[in-house]
Amino acid sequence: MSERKAATIGDVAREAGVSRQTVSNVVNSPSIVKESTRRKVQAAIEALGYSPNALARRLRTRRTSTIAVKLDPYSGGVSGVVLDRFVHALTESAAARGLRVLLYAARTLDEELRHLDELADAGEVDAIVLTGTSRGDRRAERLLERGVPFAAFGRPWGADTAAHPWVDIDGAAGTRAATADLLERAGERVAFLGWPAESESGNDRERGWREAMGERTAPRLAVEDGVAQGQEAVKALLPELDGLVCASDALAIGAHLAAVEAGRPGLPITGFDNTAAAEALGISSVEQLPERVAAGILEMLMGPEGSRIVPSEPRGLLVEPRLIVR
Repeated sequence: MSERKAATIGDVAREAGVSRQTVSNVVNSPSIVKESTRRKVQAAIEALGYSPNALARRLRTRRTSTIAVKLDPYSGGVSGVVLDRFVHALTESAAARGLRVLLYAARTLDEELRHLDELADAGEVDAIVLTGTSRGDRRAERLLERGVPFAAFGRPWGADTAAHPWVDIDGAAGTRAATADLLERAGERVAFLGWPAESESGNDRERGWREAMGERTAPRLAVEDGVAQGQEAVKALLPELDGLVCASDALAIGAHLAAVEAGRPGLPITGFDNTAAAEALGISSVEQLPERVAAGILEMLMGPEGSRIVPSEPRGLLVEPRLIVR
């Protein structure tokens, strides 16, 4: 029995009753095709099992249909869940637009800069997604210098917020909602357990707590992130507190363990990230919704429904997180 001949672009055009150019536009530039026509062509593609030659399309359009994002080293413990969810969501959303995601690993800034240069020199990707932004981010500066399209999960801290496209979680909105919730159901003494002052995202989360507290006073504690650090930090303060808002679930879990040891297992505590560990212990938390960040980044790079990188105005978008009360 002979194998079925692979469908061609001409076969799809005849099946859909359109021109070969229209089929090509649906495959390569769907945003310029009327929606009803696009649906008709897509139906023909699916019915015939047509598969465009990716290499030929790349040579013809000078596009790779690929975006790159760094895969952070595995850290274990409570942290790292949000970025894992983000990379997963970015991969799924990109695939729905006909794009591939190229993952690269880097343990140091210099190593990542080398990777970015290599990707730009080889023309391997159409755009790059940065994560973990910081003040004076050298990665963003390098990509701007080289003219490589990119967007960031995270703000350009301390710089022009319109320097390049970015999407970030509104950490202040999350801790503001968490603090307001505890003030309403726990009492006036709602403390904040956060990170040292050099953490930009930690400062943003602290700001939400301060705004919700208003004229009220309560302790503000700063420690490195971790369960043990959170547990040790709050021991002496537990008798004075009505509630506690934390910059992370790791800190919240540590504070909860300290409260249990001190005979206050019911002390209202709210973390940040809504990890499985916090859920298992019944600790309230702020969920970041990285899936919305991924969708926002792709829209900035490609437009609402596009499948190719388009010139975009540098701008920022804050995604409001969701408070989960347990």
